[in-house]
Amino acid sequence: MRIACRMQNSVESLINVLESYRGRDKVIRILCYGSQLVGGVISGKNSHSSLGRSLLLFSAQLSQCRTTLRLFDDLSMLAYSMNYGLGSTEEDALVRWMSILNNVADQLYYPCEHIAWAADAELIKTKSDRWWVLSTVLWGMSLLLSVLRSIRLIFILKKKVPKCQRAVSAGSREEAIAHRATLRRQIQREVFSILSSLADLSNAIHWMPPGLLWAGRFPPWLVGLMGTTSSLIGLLHFSSSDQGACS
Repeated sequence: MRIACRMQNSVESLINVLESYRGRDKVIRILCYGSQLVGGVISGKNSHSSLGRSLLLFSAQLSQCRTTLRLFDDLSMLAYSMNYGLGSTEEDALVRWMSILNNVADQLYYPCEHIAWAADAELIKTKSDRWWVLSTVLWGMSLLLSVLRSIRLIFILKKKVPKCQRAVSAGSREEAIAHRATLRRQIQREVFSILSSLADLSNAIHWMPPGLLWAGRFPPWLVGLMGTTSSLIGLLHFSSSDQGACS
């Protein structure tokens, strides 16, 4: 009975994730990179394997699907950027400016990718290569800024933990303990955010023009591994935030 209940809850949770655009995108992303990981491993062992080739083709189709769906993300990104503005609510100036630059890079990324997509689809007459490179560079800049921002936030949060410990007194003990636990969860979240961004950044560098670090040197399975790692972390964050909103 308990097993059936747990299965039902799992199915309902999956349905809830798939019903939202962000949740569906994260599931598609996991399937995309997971297929590339498995397909790359199989093809690496046997280059004539039809299963490996099919999984890589399936991954490419899902990637195209996500690119097409992102045609409608400009306005939501603009709304987010305008809502953040100049980050007047941020306590730290460095975090504020890194967040602003991050938003700018993300905002510029979408039109560049759209132009590249339209050029490949022969909707406009221009070479798509330079637009794909530009969008990848902007994505890489966004990821790097995200990593630096998370590192800065971790330093800030770690400074708050000792202050919270010293604030523990007879009258505010429970509140201080709860606040300290919240700070530790925030630090943990930023650590996972760094790992996710670094995994994506490794792929972004791989897709940049040859000559830059390890550009073009990743085998398909390694691209799939980095992307799958990042996607799973993103899905866990998405699920935990949804649970937090419901509780």
